[in-house]
Amino acid sequence: MAMLRAPSISKTNFLRKRRKWPLSPYKATWHEKFHQHQAMQTLKSTITNQPSSPPESPNNSQYLSILIDSFRIYNSDPTPNSYHFVISTLTRSRQFHHLVPLLHHLEKVEKFETPEFIFINLIKVYGNAHMFEDAVDIFFRIPNFRCVPSVYSLNVLLNVLCKRREGIVMVPQILLKSQAMKIRLEESSFRILVAALCRIKKHNYAIRMLNYMSNDGYAVDKKMCSFILSSLCEQKGLSGDKVLRFMDEMRKLGFYPGRVDCNNVIRFLVKEGMVMDALGVFDQMKTDGIKPDTVTYTFILNGVITDGDYEKADDMFDEMLVLGVVPDIHAYNVYINGLCKQNNIEEGVRMLASMRELGCKPDSVTYNMLLERMSKTGDLSGMRELAREMELMGVPSNWETDRIMLDGLVGKGEIDESCILLEEMLDKYFDHWCSTFDEIICELCHRGLVCKALQLVSKMVSKTIAPGARAWDALLGSVELSFAETILTELVNSLPMHPVRLLEHKS
Repeated sequence: MAMLRAPSISKTNFLRKRRKWPLSPYKATWHEKFHQHQAMQTLKSTITNQPSSPPESPNNSQYLSILIDSFRIYNSDPTPNSYHFVISTLTRSRQFHHLVPLLHHLEKVEKFETPEFIFINLIKVYGNAHMFEDAVDIFFRIPNFRCVPSVYSLNVLLNVLCKRREGIVMVPQILLKSQAMKIRLEESSFRILVAALCRIKKHNYAIRMLNYMSNDGYAVDKKMCSFILSSLCEQKGLSGDKVLRFMDEMRKLGFYPGRVDCNNVIRFLVKEGMVMDALGVFDQMKTDGIKPDTVTYTFILNGVITDGDYEKADDMFDEMLVLGVVPDIHAYNVYINGLCKQNNIEEGVRMLASMRELGCKPDSVTYNMLLERMSKTGDLSGMRELAREMELMGVPSNWETDRIMLDGLVGKGEIDESCILLEEMLDKYFDHWCSTFDEIICELCHRGLVCKALQLVSKMVSKTIAPGARAWDALLGSVELSFAETILTELVNSLPMHPVRLLEHKS
């Protein structure tokens, strides 16, 4: 027979002694979260259907009332997420006038610790709306909301202010007051400040700030150094010596420039005509174990060719191929330009075949350089052959191609073929003019082909292209006065009231 265990006296007498349940089912955490969830759903539904009100509306606290009422229905209090939802909804619709009572209630009435992300998002919104004073105000009020501001909110504010000049002037005051708020700047903060200084061309201050970071024990940020170096290379009127000094100073601080940094410096030095210094940076790259790429060699080739050191250009191009650096179209064009400057057109034409063998298709720039040199040397047959090859290879001609061909034809006295090409150019290009047009008109008048010259001038005028003074002088000097007055008056009257001489398009 089974023995029954006597019930525990402590359990049986619990209700008799205390007159209450051990745990109220209506005060459990899950029940409170359920009520908050229901309140949030009600809040979202109500605000979604709420029409927008203008800023001059007298009732700016309606969204605050909706928030409080939505939670009061479920006997609950608003949560930080509910405030974040209402604030986000209002800022998306740019109803900033409703934020004032909402933030005031959050600051003065609520007791919970407000998460910092609410203010971070609000500062970003104020910044995008160029409401810098509101962004600064909410940042300094963060402690009033029972929240400890950190460097994250400071960085967001700095990033917002540094995007525009009117915001940058407020930065020094922000930095001073942030110290009283016990916020310590980090590398990320300095990165924002350095980038802002570089954007407004205050590189000296950016470099001083970088030195301050090093002296104060901050680690040297390689991205920051690269940004300053890149910004220096983009500044106009800056001496190359200053860029080189900055590189030396950064090396002393432990920053060693990478390939992109060296390419920027080489490009800048070549542009400034400091080719020997560019070669020094190039050699230092290889010493530091950085393999130059196609961009590096292209800049160096351009520098030595501009400097007239064609033997060095040949050595650099051969070195490029030996090291397995595959030239691209830009490198080939720079090298072929050097061959053209040496009048070594045959080698330039042979380079076209080498390019195709290596899978690099010549473009219109490549052909135009060779055509230009052939035109200057009077090799009209070579120009025609190269133009046919260009067409067979599917490389489209452009205005520059036709202008070069026109110059070559006129230079060799091929006036009939020049007239045909000129008419084709007038049909293809509506806003281009070059001095060769006037030369053709003058040559036609010199040969007595005045009618043909007048036809071309008439077509030019119909395309709103005004002939030059030489063309008008040639026409006036080649026809009888009465006939010229009649024809040229009609042409002039057909021109726009304020004809504008279009610039000559040349490379």
